[in-house]
Amino acid sequence: MTKKKIVVLTGAGMSAESGLKTFRDADGLWEGHDVMEVASPQGFARNPELVLEFYNQRRRQLLEVSPNQGHLALAELEAQFDVSIVTQNIDNLHEQAGSTHVVHLHGELFKVRSTRDENHILEWKKDLVLGDTDPYGHQLRPHIVWFGEMVPLLQTAAQITQQADILIIVGTSMQVYPAASLIHYVDTRTPIYFIDPRPNVRESDFGNLTVIPKTAVAGVPPLVEQLFNTFS
Repeated sequence: MTKKKIVVLTGAGMSAESGLKTFRDADGLWEGHDVMEVASPQGFARNPELVLEFYNQRRRQLLEVSPNQGHLALAELEAQFDVSIVTQNIDNLHEQAGSTHVVHLHGELFKVRSTRDENHILEWKKDLVLGDTDPYGHQLRPHIVWFGEMVPLLQTAAQITQQADILIIVGTSMQVYPAASLIHYVDTRTPIYFIDPRPNVRESDFGNLTVIPKTAVAGVPPLVEQLFNTFS
């Protein structure tokens, strides 16, 4: 019997309860910096040391945190379902929890790449500084999709989302494009579960939408249990 396909879209709220700052403040600043200073090619060209240190701080923080109950519950789904996770998060907490098919739309914090050859990608858990180069002497940069850059895995994510028998959205406003467009790739009859403590969608917005106004830790484990019971 073919396993049902569950696609999960996750955003910053997925990892917030692990202690990872979403690092965008209410005023739009990231740790006191304008986003274009620390997350754009132009910002990197102007002040590479600032950008590298910004992501060094994120990387150090990620080394100190663990997956939360929401991450762990999503990983458990693989026991009974064909599960793909498409995340806007650059942390690896889904993988740490045991999820085996994770697509990182916005890149990965524990990877760096050459500024000249975007396909030269390295695993990287220490600080990245000026002078860290690829074999040809080109500076390495965070393997992150910055503002203004293409999202290379968007088409892959769209193809995965199209296959969903069940769609779960956790901890994302679904207002950041292009990721927000993914919800439109599912069949109109596909059940959608939207888990967010401050949901900005209504159940009337989509035909099969269930809104769960809870955090990832409070909302994901009960939903996973419900799905196991429904399809066991």
